[in-house]
Amino acid sequence: MHVMIFGCGYSGTAIAKAFAGSGIRVSGTTRSADKAELLAGQGVEAFVFDGEALDPALAEAMKSATHLVQSIAPGKSGDPLLKLAQLDLRALMPKLEWVCYLSTVGVYGDHKGAWVSEQTSLHPVSERSVERVEAEDGWLRLGIRLGIPVAVLRLAGIYGPGRNAFCNLEKGTARRLIKANQVFNRIRVEDIGACAKFLSDRSLGGIYNVTDDEPNAPQDIIVEAARLMGVEPPPEQPFETAELTPMTRSFYGENKRVSNAKLRSLGFLFRYPDYRMSLAELWTSGRWRG
Repeated sequence: MHVMIFGCGYSGTAIAKAFAGSGIRVSGTTRSADKAELLAGQGVEAFVFDGEALDPALAEAMKSATHLVQSIAPGKSGDPLLKLAQLDLRALMPKLEWVCYLSTVGVYGDHKGAWVSEQTSLHPVSERSVERVEAEDGWLRLGIRLGIPVAVLRLAGIYGPGRNAFCNLEKGTARRLIKANQVFNRIRVEDIGACAKFLSDRSLGGIYNVTDDEPNAPQDIIVEAARLMGVEPPPEQPFETAELTPMTRSFYGENKRVSNAKLRSLGFLFRYPDYRMSLAELWTSGRWRG
């Protein structure tokens, strides 16, 4: 097995760790030589890819890839890998057996706090979510054309070692924004890796919500992390009057509860199904800093 991860960042590295093992080759791309060095230090065969052109070494490695994970966000001109492949991915990756595309629950848009599943119609609000829907469609169509399974993972808000409420509290950047009835789902990064491996082992394609069991008000996570740290949580701030970046404000414009029932029905067990036990594990293990 040769797993090739395009965009081997936070989630991509967790997927690399989930696949790592005897006889498994794991390659990954990143945008800079410095990051490539870091990846190599974690046992990933690293290549620099700017989203525009394949260097000869990367093109050569792609020829033996059996499993592809695409984690690079699309832009205005679409998905960079689909664009490069010019609809002929088989020529670049002749041994390809399975594809995983990392998307986002943002594709659902706003459902005013109602539950959504993989069958829910999509109403993407932000431009980046519209681009995600187009990229999802492109990969699913490609899978049909090539006759290989394509798994689209719609990821909730990602956190884990080095990226969590403890880090924000320590840095002084944590905010307790209060917006009535607002909830978000989240997902621990290790569960993303485990989910990709689970679907790959079963050669499964299709669309999957990858999220914890418990949509919650974002301020609750800050309060729980502060409790575990033994510090005071930051003061409450009304969302309406808070100074926020356009990106943050747009996140709060979408309110939904995302169901993971489809993944569970296949027998996938989340290691971190709710934020309380996950935060407790991060804190007690000392791994919260990454």
